[in-house]
Amino acid sequence: MKGYARALAACLTLTLLTALTSCTRGDEDVTLRVLASPELADLEPLLGELEDDTGVRLDMDYRATADLSGARRSSYDLAWPASDRSFLLRLQDQGEQTARPESTAIMRSPVVVGLTPKTADRLRAGTPGGRLSWADIADAAADGTVRFGMADPRNSDTGRAALVGVATAAAGTGSALREQDVSCDRLRGFRSGQTLTGASSRELIASYTGHQNEANALIAHESELLSLNATKKLREPLEIIHPEDGMVLSDFPLLLLDPGERTAYRKVVDWLLRADVQEKLMRRTWRRPVNQDVTPAEPLRESVGNALSFPDRLSIVERLVADYGDPASATTDQVVFLLDFSGSMRGQRIADLRAAFAGLSGADPTSTGKFARFYRGEHLTVVRFGGRVLQERTVTVRGDGDLRALAQTVAADSFDDSTAVWSALDRGYRIAAAAVREAPERPVSIVLMTDGESNAGISYKEFLRRYDRLGAGVRDVPTFPVHFGEADAAALDKAAAATGGRMVDANRSSLSDAFKEIRGCH
Repeated sequence: MKGYARALAACLTLTLLTALTSCTRGDEDVTLRVLASPELADLEPLLGELEDDTGVRLDMDYRATADLSGARRSSYDLAWPASDRSFLLRLQDQGEQTARPESTAIMRSPVVVGLTPKTADRLRAGTPGGRLSWADIADAAADGTVRFGMADPRNSDTGRAALVGVATAAAGTGSALREQDVSCDRLRGFRSGQTLTGASSRELIASYTGHQNEANALIAHESELLSLNATKKLREPLEIIHPEDGMVLSDFPLLLLDPGERTAYRKVVDWLLRADVQEKLMRRTWRRPVNQDVTPAEPLRESVGNALSFPDRLSIVERLVADYGDPASATTDQVVFLLDFSGSMRGQRIADLRAAFAGLSGADPTSTGKFARFYRGEHLTVVRFGGRVLQERTVTVRGDGDLRALAQTVAADSFDDSTAVWSALDRGYRIAAAAVREAPERPVSIVLMTDGESNAGISYKEFLRRYDRLGAGVRDVPTFPVHFGEADAAALDKAAAATGGRMVDANRSSLSDAFKEIRGCH
């Protein structure tokens, strides 16, 4: 009996030990499914160490999704994007402020520009002090000097951060983008220089290595460009430019989507933030450490300077991305300028008009001037009018010769004694109708500048009657009147409202500022 009891006790003990061992092994063998930025594929060699040290395995699903769409409704336990800003704005927009997941910044990297050495030298030579800005990049893209690659902001959080950075610099407010900052697109000149893209920045860089003749610049995270330079896949390393007017900083946060996995999440975060691991992350990925005990490697010691703020509303980001459109599709605008050459414009007023056009042609050295300038591929029509059309010229900008042709048109000294504002606008819509027929996908807008009241030609009522008979596509073409001198502000404002545009008052600033303000609106 005693032997049976001892055997039973031994059996029970073995069963208990087996159960305990099984439970312990189950606690150690945790697998978390992670929706991750494709950029983070460079961490794969370290994930084995993470699992060995913590018992947590990360099952990484690399997808380019700027706002982590669908992440919370799926089986993902964690998300690891380059930035969670769009995701948090989406939660905010849905009224889910209290449902924000726990988030921990793991590494940092600013969105910068990589230029071929020859291109960098050329841009610096024309920039006082040699410190390049987003405005300088946009200016060089508009004149064809810079041909760049950037990830698609519709899908990539890296591409979106880059676009927000450029647009914030273009707004020139020094603060986060507001709705009114994207109401007039100032990025057409910048966009005209894009020749390469990809759903993710990883795809973009892979494309660039095989098509280096198609671009001389890449806009991506500093870490990606440093890693690319280290691969020896380039004919010559890219020179990394930290734009003087600021950069958007990504912090590669790890987000806890399933609160039930908080214990495993904390193990992963604590491991990733260890000084020795942060050192490994920095050396392998060239991202900046968040652990202050880690000394940045030499290429990472340059200050990020002015960290640009992300917009605080999802609608602003969505509007910016939608307006930028598909970066793989070429886009050009057509702008019809109707310019008053009545006698009252003689003297200082015509000098101001010519100076405004010179600025739009590249002579304006200010940041706003560089973002607002005419760009390669843009279709421009100038109509000089008095009591009738005095001259009409259309060019497609291919180089300085086309811009000189426009300057010669504006430099003409023939004036008229009367002002047919509404006849000129009617002519503008006939030009617009032809443009819409030729290329329905091309945005068209009309700029009407006058310094006096209409005293010749058709009436405003007759203009509206003719406008209402236009096809739907042509009626979508907006007019942006520039109020100058003694022009009838009320009448111009009515015309803007009727056509979907808006009036700009040059008397409150200058003619140059007025043209820059409406530049590119459509």
